[in-house]
Amino acid sequence: MKTDRSILLTGATGYVGGRLLPQLLAAGHHVRCLTRHPEMLRERVEPVVDVAAGDVLDRASLDRAFAGIDTIIYLVHSMGGKNFIDADRTAAENTAAAAAFARVRRIIYLGGLGDDKQALSPHLKSRHEVGNLLKLTGVQVIEFRASIIIGSGSLSFELVRALVERLPIMVTPKWVSLPAQPVAINDVLAYLLVAVDRDGDQSEIFEIGGSDVASYQEIMKEYARQRGLRRIMLPVPVLTPYLSSLWLGLVTPVFARIGRKLVESIRHSTIVTDSRATDAFAVTPCGLREAIAMALRNEDQVFAASRWSDAVSSTGAHGHSTSTRLGNRLLDRRDAVVAVPPVAAFAPIRRIGGANGWYYATFLWKLRGFLDLIVGGVGMRRGRCDPERLRVGDVIDCWRVERYEVDRLLRLRAEMQVWGRAWLEFEIQPCEEGSRIIQTAMFDPQGLSGLVYWYLVTPLHAIVFTGMLRGIANAAQSHYDDAPATKSAPGAK
Repeated sequence: MKTDRSILLTGATGYVGGRLLPQLLAAGHHVRCLTRHPEMLRERVEPVVDVAAGDVLDRASLDRAFAGIDTIIYLVHSMGGKNFIDADRTAAENTAAAAAFARVRRIIYLGGLGDDKQALSPHLKSRHEVGNLLKLTGVQVIEFRASIIIGSGSLSFELVRALVERLPIMVTPKWVSLPAQPVAINDVLAYLLVAVDRDGDQSEIFEIGGSDVASYQEIMKEYARQRGLRRIMLPVPVLTPYLSSLWLGLVTPVFARIGRKLVESIRHSTIVTDSRATDAFAVTPCGLREAIAMALRNEDQVFAASRWSDAVSSTGAHGHSTSTRLGNRLLDRRDAVVAVPPVAAFAPIRRIGGANGWYYATFLWKLRGFLDLIVGGVGMRRGRCDPERLRVGDVIDCWRVERYEVDRLLRLRAEMQVWGRAWLEFEIQPCEEGSRIIQTAMFDPQGLSGLVYWYLVTPLHAIVFTGMLRGIANAAQSHYDDAPATKSAPGAK
């Protein structure tokens, strides 16, 4: 039976913990987050969350944080560093001792799937050792041992993404063909959530995975299929973990630091051999295809709900520009400050395209439209149906209005032929000087050809986008100077 629990969440800033926290709150639990830097975490969580200072490597710091807690969800794990095994051991011993002292009812721990009878990697051995150490003081421990976790932002998923997106042809060592049982992050969260109210007081180990058995190679092929990419994989008989890690570091620099430990941990099959989890919990794991589809959908939803300007700090400098990456997306962001109110700053944006043009290098826009027509695209001939009003779904030349907020925001989705997906957004923010116009071009490249396309047109972007922003700013200032009593023009939400 479900009850409201006092839960201590460790690892709240991590991948799993960050997603689990809102679900715990939605379930009605009282949540306290343990962190070494409470001042930083308080700004990122809901006001109802209790943020407690503490460090699992410092036993003395835990008693106050553990006081009055019913359940601890333990998501602490070190992946990098030479002494990660010792650090994980110390953290588990301290947590177990503090939990017993505070009379905590239960610890829920997320570990890694692997057969203890095999010669496990140091990484997986450490994960299993942590589960055993948490039990030493007599507190009940529910340990979940998960296979490869699939979700946007997870280490395994980002590794797959980086390899598939960047390499049309890739050399695949033997370990990529070993069977595993990838599990969607949503299913992992579901297991952790329902374990809070599980009946019983005996420590238990549950193996969890998705409904499909699949290797890393099959995961990469499915990702490529859903992204519309054709990839050739050439198996090689010998590629040691060390050489594999160097290869990963060369191709995907973000994995250089932890590549070897990651490869060592997946050199053995990770298949669920004990199916008790599906009987003990009301969770029905999905298959690989759905897990990857959900990861890609979630990425789109999160990005659509966010403001691109939040991803890059505003500097307040006139004409400031920057290029950055957000997930798989490439962003070109520029801003300009104009001494006019937001309504006046947005007016030229509302009129963009069609007969009014794009405020700079009209001949280049026409050339781009002509080239698009040659390759079967829509070109720039469609114009716009109304020179003043906009609605979501309206066509503007080779773009379509995806989001529109009167006098504040316009987001356009490209319908011309590109190697991926492209958006162009304009946002107005009030500031002391008047208004800041934020212009962001975003591109979701499709494989290597998409990346090549983006970087080939980047010099052209520097010219066209800079000139377009300057033209919009000048038009806003000029129209406002000519009509100081400018009012909000008609529009539609």
